[in-house]
Amino acid sequence: MNLLDGKLISDRIKAEIAAEVKTKMLDAGKVAPHLAAILVGEDPASQTYVASKEKDCKEVGFISSVYKYPANLSQEKLLEAIRFLNNDPEIDGFIVQLPLPKHIDEHTIIESIDPAKDVDGFHPVNVGRMVLNIPSYLPATPYGIITLLESYKIETAGKHCVILGRSNIVGTPVSILLSRKSKTGNATVTLCNSHTPNLQAIAATADILIVAMGKKEFVTAEMVKKDAVVIDVGIHRVPSEETKSGYKLTGDVNFIDVAKKCSYITPVPGGIGPMTRVSLLLNTLKAAKKEFKF
Repeated sequence: MNLLDGKLISDRIKAEIAAEVKTKMLDAGKVAPHLAAILVGEDPASQTYVASKEKDCKEVGFISSVYKYPANLSQEKLLEAIRFLNNDPEIDGFIVQLPLPKHIDEHTIIESIDPAKDVDGFHPVNVGRMVLNIPSYLPATPYGIITLLESYKIETAGKHCVILGRSNIVGTPVSILLSRKSKTGNATVTLCNSHTPNLQAIAATADILIVAMGKKEFVTAEMVKKDAVVIDVGIHRVPSEETKSGYKLTGDVNFIDVAKKCSYITPVPGGIGPMTRVSLLLNTLKAAKKEFKF
């Protein structure tokens, strides 16, 4: 078993981004990329995630701004804030942290973001371009998965990839990226959901198994083909007497059992999480360089 070390790869990419920002932007008299985030409410996970984005920006030399609003912010006021960022020439890219309060329609909010500044890659224009294999901002987690596979030279062409979970954020976009004609693609993809019959048997046929079910330790050893590559996207906080914090993090895969059987596996934490965050930085750098024409 070999670890797919997302922290190692993301640190390497961050060092490359920092070097490019310094030598090709700051030393050349240009302004550093500017990433903004809108945070509505006080969801602890969202607050932690946005804080980590600020830390990442500082590490690579980006400018970072966070716009915080109370949970009772009206949808129209949020749309006003988005219009302001859309029109601010100093902002290269921005995200609206999800989930949003229930009285706000997420689709309306996502569609109001300028596709050229949509570094989360959720706008229908970016999703459509991704489907058509036109250069676009890719959703951060699928982008991170593809980058991690590429970094470890995991062959995808001709492989059977099974994805557990069909969300618009992870499962569906990564199924598209792996199946299209590209360097880290050309796979035969099976996209499963909670209604898929014989889910365990299908999972056991995978050369590459990507798990984004949101169910703690759902995947066990009998669901994994010998020497398969296993990507665990899930993250769950569970009580633990072994840590000072009183809890530990685990994924959608039973790591201890599955690790004995597979060839490669992502740890939790330290696997896909860091790759998701560094993918947002990569998208922001592309936005600052105006790489895509919209």
